[in-house]
Amino acid sequence: MKSEKEGLNISAKSFIVAIVIIFALMIGTYILTIVLPGGEYARVIDANGNSIIDTAGGFKYVDGGISFWKWLLSPILVLGAEGSGTIIAVLAFLLIIGGVFNALTECGLMNYMLGKIVHRFGSVKYKLMAILCFFFMAMGSLVGSFEEVVPMSPIVVALSIALGWDALTGVGMSLLAAGCGFAAGVANPFTVGVAQGLAGLPMFSGMWLRLVSFAFIYALLLGFLRHYAKKIDKASELELGGCRVQNDYVKDEGMDKALVAFASILGIGIITVLCSSFIEFLQDYTMIIVALMFLIAGVVSALVTGMKGRQLGRSFMSGLIAISPSIIMILMASSIKYTLVESRILDTMLHGAVSIAESMPKAEVILFIYLICLVMNFFIPSGSAKAFLLIPLIVPIAQIFGISAQLCIVAFAFGDGFSNVFYPTNPALLITLGLSDVGYGQWAKFSWKFQCLNLLLTSALLLLGLATAY
Repeated sequence: MKSEKEGLNISAKSFIVAIVIIFALMIGTYILTIVLPGGEYARVIDANGNSIIDTAGGFKYVDGGISFWKWLLSPILVLGAEGSGTIIAVLAFLLIIGGVFNALTECGLMNYMLGKIVHRFGSVKYKLMAILCFFFMAMGSLVGSFEEVVPMSPIVVALSIALGWDALTGVGMSLLAAGCGFAAGVANPFTVGVAQGLAGLPMFSGMWLRLVSFAFIYALLLGFLRHYAKKIDKASELELGGCRVQNDYVKDEGMDKALVAFASILGIGIITVLCSSFIEFLQDYTMIIVALMFLIAGVVSALVTGMKGRQLGRSFMSGLIAISPSIIMILMASSIKYTLVESRILDTMLHGAVSIAESMPKAEVILFIYLICLVMNFFIPSGSAKAFLLIPLIVPIAQIFGISAQLCIVAFAFGDGFSNVFYPTNPALLITLGLSDVGYGQWAKFSWKFQCLNLLLTSALLLLGLATAY
């Protein structure tokens, strides 16, 4: 558990490793702009004002490429590109998280909250693990929460450490679970909802296969995390000679009042996000809502503990400064898509993938569509943006082979969600790993086995859908 004076900080080692990995990916992307010719699909504007590929208009090669200096400055230029509003919102979101957590830590509320949870649930911690995994998976699957889970992840990480596990387990119970739920997409408005609308299907129709997927993926995730946590427990018991460290929790009425304030205000934000699944206009503001409610909850609860306003302001600024290095990581990761778009090779890559799919046997086509989505998610983390790009291409291909649009959308959701918690180009993953003092190399070593098992499971689910004429 972090000490009361630590707050959230980006580990220097984790930061350097992440920067090196992302810069290597930037170089690889620049090489692609030299090797591949520019190209573009014809596009049309749909009824909602979104630009989508017009399959009837075809594809043509055009002049492409990007200058070396423009590529080098792309982490800055991306702030002025299309879609920069989302990047700016993520950066503001990050700074609020850093400031609030530092204030909660300095006033002692964070340690008190963790101590209280361990005191209450320490004897049934594996049941708590199952509940947390289900909660975060449901948030991802029912309302499309992913970035919105980031401020809660450090709490779960600290709780995991307090329960005797480690930071990797905490990230697994929170962000990894949310990513799995996001991919299962039972009623995810940002992937399944948008994709079904583009394919001309009723929103959230064909839910049975996604519910089955949710159940199997939940079982796999929980089994994976329990197996890992049990190994930590066993090692700890051997090290301590079978003894367990006692929790030093002591009830404090003032802290309890602050906790009630924090939980109540943040709970309002979570309920509002849950309502976004059936109140459409809220869907564009979920990140803003969570950030605002988290800020209000942090400020109010810190003041209730007795923290003075001036001390709170200094603490907030210290946390904001400590977390600011991660802005560089996010801008560098976001620049990869910018480079592909500016060099006009994104459509060229898609065209090549589509050409390969057209010569495949039926059973392989749905798996190849899954692969296309997995690959494109490396360059374009946004599920909605990817839907507008891919759905007009992959649905017609699937239908040529007698594969339903519904199954194609499940493949799209799978390809979009799981790799969000593995690719170093995803801002939410970078932020969470930085806040948790987990290096990307550690995370990849921890999660690659789960990703491989999950790839096999989800591929089998797609083939099940194909066999049952889903």
